[in-house]
Formats: sequence, C-alpha cells, structure tokens
Amino acid sequence: MKSPGFLSLVTIVAEIALAGATTSTQSRVEPVNDLPNPFRPIENYFKLAEGRWWNSTSAVDVDADGTSIWVAERCAENSCSDSKLNPVLEFDESGNLIRRFGEGMFNIPHGIHVDRDGNVWVTDVQGPDGHDANRNGKGHTVYKFSPDGKVLLTLGRPGVAGDGTGGLLNGPSDVATGPNGDIFVADGHSEDGRDASAAMVARIVKFTKAGTLVKSWGRTGSKPGEFSSPHGLAFDSRGRLFVADTGNNRLQIFDQDGRFLAEWTQFGRPSGIFIDKNDILYCADSESGEPSHPGWRRGIRIGSARDGRVTYFIPNVEPEPKPAGSGTVGVAADAAGNVYGAAVNAGAQALTKYVKR
Repeated sequence: MKSPGFLSLVTIVAEIALAGATTSTQSRVEPVNDLPNPFRPIENYFKLAEGRWWNSTSAVDVDADGTSIWVAERCAENSCSDSKLNPVLEFDESGNLIRRFGEGMFNIPHGIHVDRDGNVWVTDVQGPDGHDANRNGKGHTVYKFSPDGKVLLTLGRPGVAGDGTGGLLNGPSDVATGPNGDIFVADGHSEDGRDASAAMVARIVKFTKAGTLVKSWGRTGSKPGEFSSPHGLAFDSRGRLFVADTGNNRLQIFDQDGRFLAEWTQFGRPSGIFIDKNDILYCADSESGEPSHPGWRRGIRIGSARDGRVTYFIPNVEPEPKPAGSGTVGVAADAAGNVYGAAVNAGAQALTKYVKR
C-alpha cells in the first residue's frame, strides 16, 4: 500500500508511469517544499588552479566509477567566448583539480554527460549573435571528448544554427547516451540558445553512437511530447528517457523511440536531472517562484524514478529571493550518496558538494 504521507496525485502519476501510459495527467500537484533535508553543504570544496575563480556553471556529472567529478564551467564568467581558460574540468573525490581542457572551443558550455566508457560529452548552447566576433564559428554543438580531452565526435556544425528539421542543432542544452550507445540531445534552449534569425526549436534529437541522425521528436508547446526549453536528460534503469521540460514545469518520460509515457510535475520546475543506478532521481530547480512557478521553492528535489515519490528537498544554497535561474541548474550524485549542485551566477558556490548530516 502507498504511504498516506504522499499526495494522492503523486501516486496516480507514478502508477500511470509504471503502466507505460500514453496520455498526460495534465493535473498539477501542490508545491513540494517542506520535505526533510538530510544534507549539508561543504563550502569551497573544489580547488581551482591558482588565480582562477568560480562564477557560473550549469553542468556537473560523475564518472561510472564514482571517482571523478566532471564540470563544464563558464571560464570564470558566464561565457567562454573570449576566454583563454579551459572550461572542462575534472576533480577527484577530495576536490582536487586533475585535468582541464576545451580552451577556445565554447561560447557557453551548458550540459555535460560522462558515458560508460569515461568519455565526456559537453554541449555549447549559444552560437554567434552578429555583435560579438569572438562567438563566430562556435556554438550549437555537442562535443564528445576522450577523458584526456581529445575530440572524438562533433554533433552539429560549430556556429551554425539548425531549424529543427535535421541534424544541425540550435541551442543544445544537454546530452545523454542510451544503453546501446545511441545519443540523445535536448535541442532548443529558449532563453538564449538561438540566433535571433533562427526558428524556434524545442525537440529531442536521436543519433546513432557514430553520430548519424536517426530521428527527432517534439515542438514548442505544452501537450504530451511538446516542449518549452527542454533542459536536461537522464535514463533510468529501464531505459526510459526523462526530459526536464523546464518551461512547462514538468518532467516528461519517453521510450527511446520517442513514445510519450508520462509527465510528472511533483519535482518542481526542473532544469537538470540525474538518475543513479538505484533509480534515485535528483532534480535541480533553479527557477521556481514568481513569476514562472509561484509557490514553489528553488533547490534540489530527490525521489524515485520508479514510482515518482519525492522524499527529500535541499533548499537553494543562495538565500531567496534571487533572480530566476540563479540557483542550482545541474545536479549529480556519487555512489556514496553525496550530491553535487552546479549553479549559475553563484560565484564561489557555482559548484557545491552536499554530504549527509
């Protein structure tokens, strides 16, 4: 029997997901703000090179062994377009910087994914804008790196925005690889990922592991299978693809062919998601509150990818109110249950480690 402490609508949504339903629930749950928080933050845990400082990052992941924390950091600012710094950083379990690469390749690194072989995938969400020559020839791409920084594959064409109909990308926010190596890209960062002249894009793009376009699905909207700024991706143990559909305040769940299975709204306004091997779901919410999601607080909600129950809530490390998008955007967790939050416009707290109390 379900625990009576959880809202009945959460139970209904979860049962629909488990049944593989193909229709949306459309209903919305009450704000989930007051759950227990068994975590505490450790400040200044990650040590950058001397003379360098944190500013903004939205991307963090942990390798399959749980021994390395990978971050795509925005070059001590909120953009790497005119920087000589390396935005892709690897840290060990003690917070020491091990490796860095990617100099001169990115405008705004946004999403990061470490695959089963230890390769590192990073998205560049922003292309040229006609005003800053430093942004030319960069952006609208996904790069696959070896662990030592060698480029193994490029999706999209650097500096060229797609129109949502083929393999060219337009503001790719995140990337994830499926169980057989297929590549999935959340394409269409509605706030700042498009060229001014480019068409509105909001879709999921599927490629083979070699980078050949297979298909895409989705368009701008709020119906099942439609998106408003698809912002984060993660797979559960059953191979279902979870999409952080930020602008619609929901997670959408699909099979790997793009068939809609369910939507969950109990995790807030999701910007980044991470699912561990035990199907614990970590969801970062950086934009809730007025005006986008009234009544909800920003932070990290932790629950189950199996039944949709939300069990913990880590409040935003920055006190509220803060400008929308200033909180934790990316999230990951290691095998020991430590949680890592990546935040935009957060200065020294751009990357925070949370440990059990």
